[in-house]
Amino acid sequence: MRVLVLGSGVIGVTTAYYLARMGAEVTVVDRQVAPGAETSFANAGQISPGYATPWAAPGIPLKALKWLFQEHAPLAIRPDGTLFQLKWLAAMLANCTSARYAINKERMLRIADYSRHCLDALRAETGIAYDGRQLGTTQVFRHQSQLDALEKDTSVLRECGIAYQVLDKMDIRRVEPGIDLEHAGLLGALRLPNDQTGDCHLFTRGLALQAQALGVRFQFGKTVARLIEEAGRIAGVEVVDEETRLASVHRADQVVLALGSYSPRLVQDLPFSIPVYPLKGYSLTIPIADVARAPRSTVMDETYKIAVTRFDTRIRVGGMAEVAGYDLHLKPRRRRTLEMVVNDLFPGSGHLAEGRFWTGLRPMTPDGTPIVGRTPLPNLWINTGHGTLGWTMACGSARLLSDQITGRPTEISSHGLGLERYFGKRPSAVFRPRPAPAH
Repeated sequence: MRVLVLGSGVIGVTTAYYLARMGAEVTVVDRQVAPGAETSFANAGQISPGYATPWAAPGIPLKALKWLFQEHAPLAIRPDGTLFQLKWLAAMLANCTSARYAINKERMLRIADYSRHCLDALRAETGIAYDGRQLGTTQVFRHQSQLDALEKDTSVLRECGIAYQVLDKMDIRRVEPGIDLEHAGLLGALRLPNDQTGDCHLFTRGLALQAQALGVRFQFGKTVARLIEEAGRIAGVEVVDEETRLASVHRADQVVLALGSYSPRLVQDLPFSIPVYPLKGYSLTIPIADVARAPRSTVMDETYKIAVTRFDTRIRVGGMAEVAGYDLHLKPRRRRTLEMVVNDLFPGSGHLAEGRFWTGLRPMTPDGTPIVGRTPLPNLWINTGHGTLGWTMACGSARLLSDQITGRPTEISSHGLGLERYFGKRPSAVFRPRPAPAH
């Protein structure tokens, strides 16, 4: 079986790896010159199945209104001039109910926890190194209202069999000795001991080498221009060489669309659409100045929705979300927010002046759950829409999709993870986006 994977981020590379391990002949195409060069390059570094939570949640509409007037707001919405943005926001609001939140969180936890097990097995099999740590995530709370709302999340964790611990102030200090409880005004925390951390870019590059050893061919510097449909199937994929500007057609038995936020553009001329919107996020990577003051693993600040993650010799501070189209400009005030949070929680831990500021686009669905599975065209598959949890869900999504493509029994239920949850048997064009920048 010949499979063409479009995209070499962490989602595309893990998909290619599992497909090759199952005996498929795989080619990966990407416009960048190396794997993991876009959204996977400098994300927050979390592998957090326990923190797999929909952004669409009860109370978010009111919070979003308040955040409009806050300097360090975790969410910002700026009109991009498209009807697609308005419809996507409307669909997200429709998921901000208790019933939808519970359904979406279960789906996210299912694929995220499975992904953790897949990553553990992959690491044991390959010995891949990526500054990884298996020391859990600590979600810290500054307000009593956050503690009061904790039972709702822990009840879902219990139902899904996800281990957790509720921490008081002294427990927080035991888990993260370098944290400044008083300065940050922390009241308590939720610890997810099975969560992990790591540099997603290092992982993606390392796994690409493992995939190459299995026979995967990578074609970099190739922009995916369009999908060619004939007789209800994908007959080929037109790509353009970035250097020569010459176009060519790649053919395969199966095609996997794993282009993240740019995936909707590729299906504009097909009889369905993909409800994925680019959610802009920021990160700051700083060298450690004082190991004793640095985090041991990941600390997630629930107030600002910012994660502070420890790598071997670096600290990655990442978070925030802007619903503003395909804008990739770096905004100094976002850097100030990242610096404020790390200084609040771990003062003196890093060399802030040497920090590397970055931004990327996370592909987000209205309900927060990724889209993993077949499209209405029988040989076109989707693996995208992971939002802020692409690193967390990568291995599980790739393994699930690879089993589906190769006809193997899946190890978890795929119910509710496919495109059909939006459109049923008759795809709709309600989410028709405007053209995105060429990928």
